[in-house]
Amino acid sequence: MEQYDICVIGGGPAGYAAAMRGLDFGKKVILIEKKHLGGAGLHHGALSSKTFWELSQDVINAKRQDRGFHSQGLTLEYPEIVQIVQQAVREKRQQMIEQVEFLQKNAQCGSLRFVKGFASFITNKMIQIEKSEGNTETIYAEHTVIATGSTPRRLPDIPIDEEVIVTSDAIDTFDHFPKSLVILGAGVIGCEFATIFSNFGQTKVFLIDRAPRILPFEDGDIADVVASNLEANGVTVHKGAKLKSMRRVDNEVEYILTYDDGREETHRVEKALVSVGRVPNFEGLGLEKIGIQLNDRGAIQDDDTQTNITNVYAVGDTTADIALVNVAEIEGRHAVEKMYSNPKPLIYENISAIMFLNPEVASVGVNEQTLQQKGIPYRVARMDYSLINRAIAMRKLQGFFKIIVSDDDKMKILGMRAMGAHASSTIQAVSLLIHLGKGVEELAELTHPHPSITEGVQECARMLLGKSICKPSAFASKLRCHRVVNNVCEMLYAN
Repeated sequence: MEQYDICVIGGGPAGYAAAMRGLDFGKKVILIEKKHLGGAGLHHGALSSKTFWELSQDVINAKRQDRGFHSQGLTLEYPEIVQIVQQAVREKRQQMIEQVEFLQKNAQCGSLRFVKGFASFITNKMIQIEKSEGNTETIYAEHTVIATGSTPRRLPDIPIDEEVIVTSDAIDTFDHFPKSLVILGAGVIGCEFATIFSNFGQTKVFLIDRAPRILPFEDGDIADVVASNLEANGVTVHKGAKLKSMRRVDNEVEYILTYDDGREETHRVEKALVSVGRVPNFEGLGLEKIGIQLNDRGAIQDDDTQTNITNVYAVGDTTADIALVNVAEIEGRHAVEKMYSNPKPLIYENISAIMFLNPEVASVGVNEQTLQQKGIPYRVARMDYSLINRAIAMRKLQGFFKIIVSDDDKMKILGMRAMGAHASSTIQAVSLLIHLGKGVEELAELTHPHPSITEGVQECARMLLGKSICKPSAFASKLRCHRVVNNVCEMLYAN
């Protein structure tokens, strides 16, 4: 029986990162993946969907009439769009394969073995592998990292066939742009695909939202802009609607909605996308054999990536903490570091995220809505993109920065939201300062390149200190600097 220091089950972002970190410690590592390196984060997640989004943004820019040129004869073919998306996925997957193949032969320290197959626990240190070629192998591992990711959540009353009624796993299987598409779920994934298909302009999009507004976990000023832009792009948002039924009829989709006022509506579209979250993917792993505990959400219970079985770790979507690629990678690395060193516990207060909407949204830390719900006083500065030179030059004026700090002399940074062009490139410094527990003065003193979008971050910090170049009193509709106590706003500075 072959023996290993670390067995990593799952070759997605979390598992791949864990395996690479194991080599750093000079350990003998086996990485087991049942399908393709990269996992859902690569094949049907972040990379593929964001490639779709980037291509749709190209189409939007080509159609603009305010840039001194007018495009004509623009044609779009869905199979060609999908081909480019798949090319992006192949490029990244090939990079991962090349590295694994190289390290299997040339690792500087430690050793790596990659096996394509399905792994399951026999005991907490014995693992059976059903290989893709048909034979079975049993190995011994001192430590194991469960990094098997997640799959789209399915609802029992909706007959998903991945042809007409699909999840995000099958969005690239259409042979043409649907004439009409309904999306169930107005969270990040649902809103991103509503943005993508409406940007291409070939599909009438409907979005079913049970809540009073989309993106209910975010502040209203962000959700309202996104919703307004979706509707301006031709999307119909079924606000406050409950899905009574959805079924396939004559190769189309019929869905019935009900409302609190008693109304009932029947709609018919060509395709449906069910986007109601994801569930951990550990069926068949044999967790019950070794006594792994699950939490009340059906995910693996962990303490800083360590399960109740001390030599078994769970990372990424298997724990259902925060389903982001960057978090998965951090957790995968951290689990290995816990095995062989004494790292500080992971913190999630400074986790950065991007929402590929219209416009792009980047976030880090807490938002206003959360602080208000908890009754925590805070101060906030907000600056519109229309005052930022780079945004003016780009002719992309829609958006804003918002920095939230503690309501005391330290003005410790609690969170930030950026909405607009290049938003995702603006949050790294804030994430670091949150991690370090620093105040807003550190941010105000940074030197930013000019012209850059990040200058808006600096100006927000200066506003909170009462020394901004752009004065709130001169641009009352575009600048805001308030303190909020008991959900009551009070203007901070007159100038």
